[in-house]
Amino acid sequence: MIRYISAAVLLHFLSAGFLAGQTSSEITAEDLRAHVAYLASDELEGRAAGTEGNRKAATYVSNLMESYGLIPAGDNATYFQEFDFVSAVKLGKDNALIFEDGTGKATHFEVDLDFRPLGFTTTATFSGSLVFVGYGISAPDNNFDEYRDVDVTGKIVVAMRYGPEGDNPHSELYRHTSFRNKARTARDKGAKALVLITGPVDDKDDDLIKLTFDHAHATSGIAAVSVKRSVFEPLFRSRGIDLKTLQDSINASKKPVSVEFPNVSATLKTDVQKVMSKSANVLGYLEGQDPRLKNQVVIVGAHFDHLGYGGPGSGSLQPDAHEIHNGADDNASGSAGMLELAEAFASRKTSISRTILFIGFSAEELGTLGSAHYVSNPFFPLEQTVAMINLDMVGRLENKALTLHGTGSSPDWDALVDKLNSSYSFSLKKVPDGFGPSDHSQFYGKNIPVLFFFTGTHPDYHKPSDDWDKLNYDATQELVRYVYDVASEISTQPERPAFARAPVSASMGGRGDTRGFSVTLGVIPDYGGSEEGMKIGGTRPNGPAEKAGLKAGDIIVK
Repeated sequence: MIRYISAAVLLHFLSAGFLAGQTSSEITAEDLRAHVAYLASDELEGRAAGTEGNRKAATYVSNLMESYGLIPAGDNATYFQEFDFVSAVKLGKDNALIFEDGTGKATHFEVDLDFRPLGFTTTATFSGSLVFVGYGISAPDNNFDEYRDVDVTGKIVVAMRYGPEGDNPHSELYRHTSFRNKARTARDKGAKALVLITGPVDDKDDDLIKLTFDHAHATSGIAAVSVKRSVFEPLFRSRGIDLKTLQDSINASKKPVSVEFPNVSATLKTDVQKVMSKSANVLGYLEGQDPRLKNQVVIVGAHFDHLGYGGPGSGSLQPDAHEIHNGADDNASGSAGMLELAEAFASRKTSISRTILFIGFSAEELGTLGSAHYVSNPFFPLEQTVAMINLDMVGRLENKALTLHGTGSSPDWDALVDKLNSSYSFSLKKVPDGFGPSDHSQFYGKNIPVLFFFTGTHPDYHKPSDDWDKLNYDATQELVRYVYDVASEISTQPERPAFARAPVSASMGGRGDTRGFSVTLGVIPDYGGSEEGMKIGGTRPNGPAEKAGLKAGDIIVK
């Protein structure tokens, strides 16, 4: 069991008597600010799933749910619904890199000093010849294919990091330069392993790539390692080649160059193990008062986790900054809104017809793990869930411009949100698609109508600078009151909302997330398992995955 520490002493941001049974249904900027100021304080150290700060946030949410009179909906009559997830990777005991020359002389290299497996490598043992393929890019549409005249079948491919224009994100080749893309390309060309080195033009220090877990879970289907340039420079010199001169030539000419090392064979062993951790969603509900409708459920949710201290693989847009990422807008703002809604409905619970379940999700930043766990282990049967309302990044409203995702997931939504908006005059940007990089996607994938409230991305998104004093609390107050009206209407209307499959959106409303929701495959990954490969949580209707016969529960291993 996870140990949850009492947060009573940590509620000093709230006004006196806040937990003593405040009964006002008023949703206020002051209360929103108090919630965000605590959740986004340095005390919680960025609320990364599996950390003490995340547990403190969960306890804070549960204490407030209890104070409002919500009924526990977690494990064993608690507010907490625990789940396991892969939080990191670590080196196993069986990693090796050995070169053998034509005379039979073997050179053994040291793991973590001379070489290091990449986090997405397969576990493998392989021996073969070595072939250098420049940057390891195959982009014939850009007239740059370094595999064009090279047969790498059954070989170990050696490639430099980045591309001919370095790590310039504006380069036409940039999308081909990620480690995973290079591994995938090498695999598809028939190679058995990929070795990445850093060219002397890019890094004089010759550092190894850090071992990080990128939360995509699926391995690359090929052994992949980072090796110091100094390991290979003698091999290049034996062929009369200076690596810096070669790299300068490739960069200047944009012409592929390959090098074989005929008198050397390599043996590569890779062993990377997954590290499992625990986190928990926080759930509480108010029972509906209409005997006919109370078995139907409206879910109001928001994730309370964030990125911790950032770092490579965390999702931070400043990955080299080891600093607390407080995540005030993402998503202390949505959590604060969810708590204010819970309090407001609790003070008027005699007026709700359907049951309302409030959920604080954890591990959303790792790929909507908490919501994926809930839809697989629901407290109320999913067929009784009539709608899911999601609040994620609702604290930076400007010019009353509010994005509302999922408006096409029910034929009832457009008229409902427009009618209720007449009292607020938000400039609504409606996105019909119910898929997207937040927790509502998991429910939409289960044929549940969804609405996702979002005020837009900003320069502080996924950076240490997303702090509580930058939010517009007066505007958030109006937004949360609008959500209250929407949820109240859904809770009390005589008929449950009909579900509809919405047209696929070309974008996610400018959110800027890159957390694994694949538009090309049309799948919702289920990142929570420890299986070798990526488990599918759901598929887009009529998407490539569905047409190929893939379905929820399948595991993609290559």
